[in-house]
Parts: sequence; structure tokens; C-alpha cells
Amino acid sequence: MGLTYFKRLRMEIDLMGRELSSVRPADGYRFVAWDDSLLETHAETKYLSFRTEIDANVFPCLGEYPGCVRLMHEIRQKPGFLPEATWLAAHRNPNGEDEFCGTIQGIIDRNGMGAVQNLGVVPDHRGFGLGRALMCQALDGFQRVGLERVFLEVTCQNEAAIRLYRQLGFHKARTIYKVVEVAYS
Repeated sequence: MGLTYFKRLRMEIDLMGRELSSVRPADGYRFVAWDDSLLETHAETKYLSFRTEIDANVFPCLGEYPGCVRLMHEIRQKPGFLPEATWLAAHRNPNGEDEFCGTIQGIIDRNGMGAVQNLGVVPDHRGFGLGRALMCQALDGFQRVGLERVFLEVTCQNEAAIRLYRQLGFHKARTIYKVVEVAYS
């Protein structure tokens, strides 16, 4: 066994006085508000979004469906869980059924700040602006309940996400190193 260090950024955005741009999802997509019956749908969408990404190495639970279910239960049970900042993106498939393809969760941390837990888009649905649209939905939810600041953490190797967050107005607050135990073969 050995240790690997992943460089991550804590990024923050000040919502005070900020007029959030309303971003609608692309044609054929829609937002689905939080409902407790959708917990496992969020978990499955999270799994499909992260299973092949660097964050599945940083947080191994993201690379396993049961781990994503456990994580969603933990997020839902947090005292600061914020349904207003927790959304799914759905796409109507050719059979007329909803295919869930994006997820975001938000909480209020113990210091009264909004915290984005995860923003994920299933690979086949990337490139349609869903990440931006989901983040704007969540930020609107944080703002509607009166929060002034929101933060998230992102792995530095995820350059596309960092670029998106900067475009939305997030800035680097500090650098964090996540230590992960890895097995050598």
C-alpha cells in the first residue's frame, strides 16, 4: 500500500448582489427538482457520471454504484441538506422515457455557507451545457434561501470543470491536498 496526493482547489463564489443568469437546459433536456423518491436516481446518475473520471480515484465511492447510494444517503441525512440546490437533468429518449443524465447536490455547511457536493454529467450528454445549467439551478437555490457564499472543491486535473466554475464567477480560495491510499500491484 502507498499514498497518493491529489491537488484540489476550494473555489468560492459571492452571491451577494449577484444577478444570476437564468440558464435553460438545451432542447430535449429538463430539470427535475429534489424528491426523496429520487435518491437512488441521483446515486445512479452520479455513478454513471464519475465512474471513469479522476474523482473516482480521489473518492473511490464514486466509482461504485453502492458507494454512490451510500454517499447520497449521507448527503440527504446531513442537517443542512438543501433540496432547493439539489437537481437532476433529464433527457427524453426516443421511446419517450426520461433518461437521467446530470446531477448536483447542495447543503448548507455548519458555518452557514452553501456547499456544492457533486456536479456530474453522464459522458454521452456532455457538451450540451448541462453542467453550467445545473450549477446555475443550484446557485439560484442557494440564493433563494438567503445564502451569501457558496463553495465547492475540484480536482486540479479536471481542467474543464475549473474553467466552467471560473466562467460562472467562482475563484480559488485555497489549495487542498487529498491523501488517498492506493494498492500497488
